[in-house]
Amino acid sequence: MKKILSLFLCCLMVLTLTGCGGSSGDDITTYTYSSELDIKNLDSSDADDGCSLKAIHAVIDGLTKTDKKGNIVNAVAKSEELSEDGLTHTYKLRKDVKWTNGDPVTAHDFVYAWQRIFRKKGSYYYMFADGIASIEGAQELSDKIDAGEELTDDDLNSMGVKAIDDYTLEVKTTVRVSFFDELMAFPCFFPINEKFCEKQGDKYGKSAKAILGNGAFIMTNWEPGSIAEFKKNDDYYEAKTVKIEKLVMKLVQDPKVAAQSFMAGETDYAPITSDLVDKYKDDESFKQVPEGFLYYLSVNFQNEDLANANIRQAVSLSINRKDLCEKVLKDGSSAATGFIPKGVATSPDGKDFREESGTYITYSQSKAQQALDRGLKELGKSEIKLRITYGTDESPMDVIATYLQNSLSKLKGIKVEMVATTKQDRIYNKQKNGDYDLSVTRWGPDYGDPTTFLTIDISTNSNNYGKYVSSDFDNYMGQAASESDARVRWQELLEAEKVLMTDLGSIPVFEKGSATLQNTKVKNLVIKPCNVLSFQYVEKTE
Repeated sequence: MKKILSLFLCCLMVLTLTGCGGSSGDDITTYTYSSELDIKNLDSSDADDGCSLKAIHAVIDGLTKTDKKGNIVNAVAKSEELSEDGLTHTYKLRKDVKWTNGDPVTAHDFVYAWQRIFRKKGSYYYMFADGIASIEGAQELSDKIDAGEELTDDDLNSMGVKAIDDYTLEVKTTVRVSFFDELMAFPCFFPINEKFCEKQGDKYGKSAKAILGNGAFIMTNWEPGSIAEFKKNDDYYEAKTVKIEKLVMKLVQDPKVAAQSFMAGETDYAPITSDLVDKYKDDESFKQVPEGFLYYLSVNFQNEDLANANIRQAVSLSINRKDLCEKVLKDGSSAATGFIPKGVATSPDGKDFREESGTYITYSQSKAQQALDRGLKELGKSEIKLRITYGTDESPMDVIATYLQNSLSKLKGIKVEMVATTKQDRIYNKQKNGDYDLSVTRWGPDYGDPTTFLTIDISTNSNNYGKYVSSDFDNYMGQAASESDARVRWQELLEAEKVLMTDLGSIPVFEKGSATLQNTKVKNLVIKPCNVLSFQYVEKTE
């Protein structure tokens, strides 16, 4: 009887301990991260989703990276020399950085990777061009791609990136780029081992065996839609800073399942949805994290009704963003007042862009109806129908779409059709092919400058799915792209946002906050809006 009672008490103790919120038992060597999304791939020319970028950051270092406090510091680059005119960056590379096959990481790996993005017409070639990295020759290459022309080797070699020798990389820009070092911490500027990549061909980055890294971790297993596993890279040049032996990413995990897994001590980080906030908000593991993401409506200007400015005004004015954030999402999100979220970009004088630019977005049901009435009269219609397209696999898109449906349905003269699909279909099929009216989408900052958002709506940008065209907006963005005076450039970007928001070329909804459950025994997880989450410094205590 005593043995039975003792066994019962032991079991009760185990259940009690595992229910205390995120403890991974005695294993302080493994960090487990839950993600609602899958890894698309680890190809830095193509990966454009947060989960893939997190994985790339775990296995590959670029010229720069974030330190434990989220500051930009040298990584593969040992030092940087900037010319007096600010147009030539000369990076001296560390000689102790190795690919996991033993090859040294050289300047040639950067040249190959950057040229490859143009050769493959990858997702990020626009980031090399004027207005962002402004690398010499990149705009010409970008223009040729946009015109459907094939690039030659001579074209690629004309870009301002050159390996002076194995450990010296020279990068030339057309203007002084104040945030250049921060750009270099983004994966599209990371190096790639040419020999390995060419051997993998189209399979590069699509499996654990088809990626070669130089970073803190090595991917050992990847089962799409299920799990990705990484081990510490013992040959990493900063291996002493990596305190965990294993990193696990649980993929495509339902937030409710993730929360249950967290409370059972099976995971260390779990994003939760708004319907779970009230349940966990008083737990010590509950944390709201500013993401820097803007959730907005992509407007299809090829739709005759939405091409009408009053109709767009009606849509925007009908959304009570404050109510959506505080009473529905409840995750720390805040109502958008413009296209650049707060905390993303700071002026040369230290002012936040959002605060300086002001408020363009408001709510008024009565003004929304008035705008709709004007628009319907101009169109010669008594009623219009608008489709709201959203992905059901990208929370909280379904919540937002339902709220928008309710908001628009309160207006007399609009009928709403809901188009539910997947994230991949929403972006790469419906948006890409213009098969939508209003699409619930989002954009996150790749670097700390207003252009990380504003370039989306340039008429020639491949991400401008709605085909918004404004010569005034394009002109301001063009002037900013060629302006070396930081203060003048800043004013041009303020004017560009003013044009965009007056036109409602895109309709901002809210700045995303993230409700999470985080193991209180974990420290040094680096989360910064303008940089992908970093696992390098994660440390777990007993």
